[in-house]
Amino acid sequence: MSGARDPRVTDPQSAGPRERAPHGGHAPAGERRPALSDRTPAAPVDPAPAPAVRAPRPHVVRLGPRSVVALVLVSAVGVAGFGWPLLAGPAAQVNAHAQDAPWLFAAVLVLLVAVVAATVSETGLGAKAVAMLGVLAATGAALRPLGAGTAGIEPMFFLMVLSGRVLGPGFGFVLGSVTMFASALLTGGVGPWMPFQMVAMGWFTMGAGLLPAPDRMRGRGELLMLAAYGFLAALAYGTIMNLSGWPFMDTLASGIAFDPGASLPHNLARFLAYCAATSLGWDLGRALCTVVLTLVLGGAVLKALRRATRRAAFEAPVAFRGPADGDRPGTA
Repeated sequence: MSGARDPRVTDPQSAGPRERAPHGGHAPAGERRPALSDRTPAAPVDPAPAPAVRAPRPHVVRLGPRSVVALVLVSAVGVAGFGWPLLAGPAAQVNAHAQDAPWLFAAVLVLLVAVVAATVSETGLGAKAVAMLGVLAATGAALRPLGAGTAGIEPMFFLMVLSGRVLGPGFGFVLGSVTMFASALLTGGVGPWMPFQMVAMGWFTMGAGLLPAPDRMRGRGELLMLAAYGFLAALAYGTIMNLSGWPFMDTLASGIAFDPGASLPHNLARFLAYCAATSLGWDLGRALCTVVLTLVLGGAVLKALRRATRRAAFEAPVAFRGPADGDRPGTA
């Protein structure tokens, strides 16, 4: 019949609002969709882990306050060891360093450990970095006998210049001192002069780490700077080592020996004459050898050392950056 109502159609005035079925259709009669308060909340989705980032850090090991204090102390001990004979007066004997050398050696060893401990604690370096110091010290010690007794040809010095440049002043001082100690054991050069050689080589290597622009300067300019430093520092090393024995040579070479009663300019002239007469030829050979090896092999050695420092964790370790506050669950 045309006027009959379909019983499946509800009266809009007797029934509530018509529910919509999913997908845009109508809900079946008598079926109610659950209210929002009855629905189970969805489990929070964990944010994807942030990519690993590296905090920028220079290639060299920077000095912290404790490292600076340790280096100042060991340098002060070295200056005292080299300089006290100048104040000892004429009664000092030729073998006076035989009495003070063991004390200097003990003080230097203790302070070297302090430098390493301070540098490691302030920079977060681990066992790999310390092991790298051992490898470089062994390499330098093995290079020293190659030129022993041959007109000052000592390839160990060029390696110390490049290593100090890459490692920085703190580890550079430790490397120079430990290398000289190991080479003395290897070549049978243990004696009252060994602690003075350790301090002088530590200064030599530390100076390379104090040169400017370690993170920016590369290429030919850096090699020229290192070669110039190596030349001057090799001469300075020989001069400092002469100072350890010169005050005790008055009975052997009175014309160029230290005179406790003379003025400073007079003694300075005597000291320069002593250096020229005894070690200048050897020191020049060492300086020229350092320059030649730095210019010829320096580029490749610097690249290898910098690559090794990255693998030895001298740079910043990998750090995972968490999500920002706005991305965390429960934050507006």
